Amino acid sequence: MGSSVRELAGATPATRDRYTDLLRVASLGTVVLGHWLMAAVTTDGVGNLLAVVPGLQPLTWVLQVMPVFFFVGGFSHALSYRSLLRKRPEGSTDSVYAAFLRARLQRLLRPTMVFVLVWGAAALLVQLLGGGGGLTGVTLRLVTQPLWFIGIYLAMVAFTPPLLKLHDRYGWGAFAALAGGAAAVDVLRFAAGAPYAEFLNFAFVWLAVHQLGFLRADGLIRRPALLAGGGLAAAAALVALGPYPLSMVGMPGEKISNMAPPTLALLCHGLWLVGAVELLRAPGARLVARPRVWRAVVAANGVAMSAFLWHLTAMLGVYGAMLALGVPLPEPATGAWWAQVPLRMVVAAGVTAALVAAFRTFERPVRVTPGRAAIGAGAVSAIGVTLALLGVLGLSMVGYAGLLEGHTALLIAVHVSAPAAVAMALGGWLLVERAGR
Repeated sequence: MGSSVRELAGATPATRDRYTDLLRVASLGTVVLGHWLMAAVTTDGVGNLLAVVPGLQPLTWVLQVMPVFFFVGGFSHALSYRSLLRKRPEGSTDSVYAAFLRARLQRLLRPTMVFVLVWGAAALLVQLLGGGGGLTGVTLRLVTQPLWFIGIYLAMVAFTPPLLKLHDRYGWGAFAALAGGAAAVDVLRFAAGAPYAEFLNFAFVWLAVHQLGFLRADGLIRRPALLAGGGLAAAAALVALGPYPLSMVGMPGEKISNMAPPTLALLCHGLWLVGAVELLRAPGARLVARPRVWRAVVAANGVAMSAFLWHLTAMLGVYGAMLALGVPLPEPATGAWWAQVPLRMVVAAGVTAALVAAFRTFERPVRVTPGRAAIGAGAVSAIGVTLALLGVLGLSMVGYAGLLEGHTALLIAVHVSAPAAVAMALGGWLLVERAGR
């Protein structure tokens, strides 16, 4: 792997925006470390450190960096789709959409499907043998929760072509329309009490952040200080004066969350973060121009999705091993608990690395070029990505606990079981793969 990383790093064209690659790695790494730190595991279950120590919640204004990842995604999707448009045969826009979905989703869905099937088989075996209680049951419920991010990302990829057209025509106006939609949804939610309206902000908020990536791709974010300052001030005002909680991540038992569903406050938080990382672009670009740093970024990007998928498995495995070995679990946020943090993270990182080594082959990209697609390839791809995102989102909500009992969770307006969610995700992926060939 070392030689291939050196070859890839050495072959990087001078025109590549390496800073966005650094942001992708840094944002996912921050999420992983945040999950490891926030997990407050005791013999009674798994809690959240931010609920135990509410004074730490302001840290989420810096460490809730999913908006940065989605911003980078918008940047990459714009470049990728435009590149495929330039390479397409005459009059084959349908094939471009199918090829674009397959190209962008293969490194996302292949490792995800492996993760889903491996954990599904393990969960079934454990429950057939009569297990599934205690920390094992909690693990089966929690381990799929990060898949919500995959589902949202699938939607961003699917909507890239039409939203890029709106961006090409209206620029900042397209972003303003999405942001206005997010504001209107919060008015309906908090002022009018409209039922289910809040779920529309899964689209408006995250697609607005994604749209910022289009603006970055065209060099239209010219005043990052204004973006950062305005976003931070607006988020602070909304939290201080409105119904929005302080934490920018979800908290157990809270009536209102900035994350699920996302709120206008989270969108303003995203503006602040995007402005902040744009202000750091010059020093960041100088850093990643160093050969050793760039090789590290290339290596990390090659396994980033695998690491993200398996990091909770590693963390919960560490806690399970501690319980099995009789290692005491101190009360969260005590001195003894903080003293254990570095060691737990080191061991979790080692276990994650081992899991990545086992599964990283499924993340290797396959070259995709649009050709003469079959009639309806674009429509088949759209159906496939819709099924995949619904399946992934459903599985993130229902988990694998209670598999044999037919446990379900409410996805939009439909109750979904884990087997049904897996079937939708797998079927959708296969449709995208087939239509994009």
